[in-house]
Amino acid sequence: MTATLIRLPLLAALFLLVLTAPSTSAGRAERKQKKIEEREKAIKMANMKAAGQDVVGMTKEAAELRSYELRNKKKKGLLKRREASLAQVLFPGASPEEYGQGEAVPAFAELVESKKTQLPFEFYDLPTCPEPSDKIKKRFRRRKNLGSRLMGHDLKLSPYNIATKQSKGCTPLCMVEIGGKKLRWMRKLVDRQYRIHLTLDQLPVLMRSKELNYAVRGYPIGFKALASSTGLQDDQYFMYNHFKFTITYREDPGEFEGIRITGFDVHPVSIAHKKVSKDEVMQENGERQEPYSTCTSEVSPVNDPDTYLPLRVGPTGEDMRILYSYEVYWEKSDIPWADRWDVYLVGSPDDEIHYFAIVNSLMIVVFLTGAVATILIRTLKKDIAGYNELQTLEDAREESGWKLVHGDVFRPPQNTPLILCVMVGTGAQIGSAFFFTLLASMLRMLNPIKKGQALTAVIMLYVLCGGIGGYVSARLYKFCDAKAWKKNTLATAIFFPSIIVGMFMVLNVFLTVVGAATAVSFLTIFLIFFLWACVATPLAFLGSYFGFRAEKIEVPTKTNQIARFIPEVPYYANPPVSMFLAGLLPFGSVCIELFFIMSALWLHQLYYIMGFLMAVLLILVATCTEVAMVMCYLQLCVEDHRWWWKSFLNCASAGVYLFMYSLWFLASKLDLVGVLPVVVYLTYMSMISMAFGLMCGTVGYLSCFWFTKTIYAAVKVD
Repeated sequence: MTATLIRLPLLAALFLLVLTAPSTSAGRAERKQKKIEEREKAIKMANMKAAGQDVVGMTKEAAELRSYELRNKKKKGLLKRREASLAQVLFPGASPEEYGQGEAVPAFAELVESKKTQLPFEFYDLPTCPEPSDKIKKRFRRRKNLGSRLMGHDLKLSPYNIATKQSKGCTPLCMVEIGGKKLRWMRKLVDRQYRIHLTLDQLPVLMRSKELNYAVRGYPIGFKALASSTGLQDDQYFMYNHFKFTITYREDPGEFEGIRITGFDVHPVSIAHKKVSKDEVMQENGERQEPYSTCTSEVSPVNDPDTYLPLRVGPTGEDMRILYSYEVYWEKSDIPWADRWDVYLVGSPDDEIHYFAIVNSLMIVVFLTGAVATILIRTLKKDIAGYNELQTLEDAREESGWKLVHGDVFRPPQNTPLILCVMVGTGAQIGSAFFFTLLASMLRMLNPIKKGQALTAVIMLYVLCGGIGGYVSARLYKFCDAKAWKKNTLATAIFFPSIIVGMFMVLNVFLTVVGAATAVSFLTIFLIFFLWACVATPLAFLGSYFGFRAEKIEVPTKTNQIARFIPEVPYYANPPVSMFLAGLLPFGSVCIELFFIMSALWLHQLYYIMGFLMAVLLILVATCTEVAMVMCYLQLCVEDHRWWWKSFLNCASAGVYLFMYSLWFLASKLDLVGVLPVVVYLTYMSMISMAFGLMCGTVGYLSCFWFTKTIYAAVKVD
């Protein structure tokens, strides 16, 4: 009987092994076959590239090569990567629009922007055709939020009439006259490389060239011919006034009705249209001829140096006359709707770089974790054991190191405790808002590609986190034995917003003077004030109420009545050296990912991988925590008990590093022209650096508070 019981588990294990063996071998064979297929595909793509195949075209071969190069981006999930299209990654939950034959498809005018300045303008600020009076259909309307207002985004119909599958030849649009100040302004825009952005079915317009293998969003207002190339005395400016729109679409009656738009391209042309003489207005057959010989249904304008449209007044000083025209071509394509965004990400950094950035940051965290573990496990354990073994008064008198300041380590800061508590509360509010924003993005509640929506979410979450800031500030202020809780709460509510709004208001005056699209209206300013006064401030008072109602934070040691004398402190434990050392590692843990964020902010690139950003945020918090504890331990070991302000400033110095990095980015990556664009850039980067520093300083302060409570609770103090 016993032998039978022993054999049963063995037989069961053998049976399971027999069952799983075929599946294991099948899985191994499948993985081997997959590797072979991947190798063959890599060879095929390399041969296509060597043969000169472009990656920006709308052909089947170009789409295949493009999809292969973006294969790492077409995956969802941080750990378990699943295959997906870029439409699913960039716009989760979005469904395609389908259009019937002859249905009007509105093209919307976006901002006119330039990488050389940070001063966008609206499309209808340019001397162009008037805005159509037609109302936007409900299916095409986009809700205008607070973030869109602050960024200057406004949905407006473009003057171009486009209907489904109805190609049209050169069509005159309107005649515009400009001169004097407006003409000089247009030459300035051309010189600073401003580009016009349109969208059709939510697709940004593209300029692409199969020969040069490039694709870029938007099209330039015009171009400049240098005097060295023309042989003239001065540089010549020319304007694009004719636009060839090419719209690609997919049609599959078995899958869906109508068509789906898969591409929106433009080819700008500069041409001085020639008007026919009066004698040629009527043809022999009595039909009316087009009034311009360079723009007919049979004649398509081309870029020719002999017919460029110069941006200058007439020969007798009269205003410049500009005839705008356009043509539309519809081309059928086999590219699926889900892959239409592929071309917009060609040439963008691969996701592997973000993985390397996270690994780089993790190495810093591992190094710091080792240092903290050494302090906590070896040094502190040894110190605590030695202190607890002290029995005699003579031994107690010989004690040294961090235990010696046990009667002063929890002495509230003597220098402006109100300001310190307000800064820590503000940092907690900023950090909470940032965390919840990333969490909402990861849960697909927020789309970072829609920048106006993302900015609105950041502002709203910051306002709603006012209770967290008030609570943290109140708890710390109560620990400092302070009584002016109203003053503390009001300071927490207005400290950071007043600085940011004050800087923004001054900047907004200059933006309004130059007519930039980012200049906000009085209504938007009132809305921001309403959010602060009616939402953020009451929440701060509510959080402060619960903070002061809570029990005072308990500490393991009693504070002496007379503060202990502090001996001379080594240079590395005093600011600014300690700030220089402590701020470097937190900034180093995020500097690689920071480059991509800065490129998205100032170089108009796409940034959508919020999972990576959440991982970087957690690494930043871990780095700040460990750096703060190491610096605090070194400070206490030299008998300096004034750790409150130092713990905050040491980590907050990462904000200074961020601002210095922004100066490097300005000098090396941006080519800003003029004083105001530089002022705009530095103003916004100073706001971001300030918020970043407050968040890091709060993490350092709170972690040092926990650290000191933990180590002094482990020793026996009479």
